[in-house]
Amino acid sequence: MKNIRILVLILCACFVSVAWGEQLTCPADTPWGQFHRHNMQRWNPCEKVLNVNNVGSLQLKWSYPTGKDNAVVSSPAVVNGVVYFGATDYDGNLYALKASTGAKLWSYITSKVVASSPAVANGVVYVGSYDDFVYAVNARTGAGLWGTDLGDLIETSPTVVNGVVYLGAVTGCLSALNASTGADLWRYCTNGSPSSAAVANGVVYLGSGDGNVYALNAITGAKLWSYATANDVSESSPAVADGVVYVGSTDDSSFTGTLYALKASTGALLWSYPTRGRLYSSPAVANGVVYVGSVDKNVYALNAKTGAKLWSYTTGSFVTSSPAVANGVVYVLSDNLYALKASTGALLWSYPVSGSTNVCCLSSSPAVVNGAVYVGSVDGNVYAFGLK
Repeated sequence: MKNIRILVLILCACFVSVAWGEQLTCPADTPWGQFHRHNMQRWNPCEKVLNVNNVGSLQLKWSYPTGKDNAVVSSPAVVNGVVYFGATDYDGNLYALKASTGAKLWSYITSKVVASSPAVANGVVYVGSYDDFVYAVNARTGAGLWGTDLGDLIETSPTVVNGVVYLGAVTGCLSALNASTGADLWRYCTNGSPSSAAVANGVVYLGSGDGNVYALNAITGAKLWSYATANDVSESSPAVADGVVYVGSTDDSSFTGTLYALKASTGALLWSYPTRGRLYSSPAVANGVVYVGSVDKNVYALNAKTGAKLWSYTTGSFVTSSPAVANGVVYVLSDNLYALKASTGALLWSYPVSGSTNVCCLSSSPAVVNGAVYVGSVDGNVYAFGLK
C-alpha cells in the first residue's frame, strides 16, 4: 500500500510538472514571432480564444493601408502586442503596427521591395529585402541595428534559432549570420534558389530550385544529406514534426506539385502525395495531420504518417498562401480568407481578402494570436479579425 501511495505521488508530481511546463509555453500574450512560428509547423497550440464554435463570428477589427499600388505578400509576425510585416511599396518598408488598433508605431525603409516575412527574436526584427540586404531592426523603436549584403535579392523569410539568423538569397546560397552583429558564420550554396529554412534539433532543412531538399548542420553548415525530387522545391518551405520533414514541389512542365514526407535523420522518402497544381504553399502540421494549399485551388489535409488524404476543400482561386492551424481551425488565404474545420474541412467562416492574383505570385499567410487573425493582401492592406 505504501508503494502504491508513493507511485501515486510520483504520478501526481509528473502531472503537475507537465501542466506547469505547458503553462510556461503558453503565456497570456502568445507570440507568432516567425513565419514557421517557433515549432516550424505553422501551428499555434496555445490559442484558446478562437475555436470551431465561435470562429464563425469573426469580424474585421481594423485594416491598415500601405498604398493602392502596393501589395502585402509578407506574412505578419505578432509579438508583444505588435504586428510586423513588409510591403512592396516604392521604398520597401518594414512596418510595426499596434495589434489592438492597427495604429502605426514605426516603419523602417529599405531601398526595395520587402516580400520577406519578418522574424522577431529577443527584441529584434529581422527581414530581407530585394535590395540584397538582411536587416536587423530594434523591435520597439524601429532603429536600424545592422545590415548584411547577401549578394542578391531576398524573398525568403529569416529563421532565428540560438542566436543565429538563417536566410537565403535568390543566388542559391543559404547564409547563417550572427544575430547580434550580422557577421557571416557560414554559407551553403545550392544550384537553385533556396526556400525559407526550418531549423530543428540542430539541423537546418531547406528546399532548392535545383530539385533537392537539403539537411545541414546548423552550427557548421556541413551537408548531412540531400534528397533529389523531380521538381523545384524552393517555393514551399519545409515543416519538421515528429522526425519527419514535409515540403512541397512545383513542376513547371506539368504545372503539378507533390508533397514529400522525408525521414529527418536520413532524408529517406516516407511517402509523397501529388496534387493537380503547383505547391507554393508551405505545409502546416498539427495533431498528426499535414495541411497544405495548391494552385489547383484546393486545401488538403493528409495523414502525417501515411500521406492518405483525409479531406480537401475547394476555394475560389489559387492557394499559394500557407495554412495556419490553431485550436481545431485551419486558416488560409485564397480569393477569401477561409477558416475551415481542421477535422473535416467544413467551411466555418470566410471574408473577401484577396490573396495572390495569379499562379506566379506570392501570398501573405495568416498568423493566429490571442483571439485574432492577421493577414496581408495584394490590395495593399493588412487586416486584423477578432470576436466582437
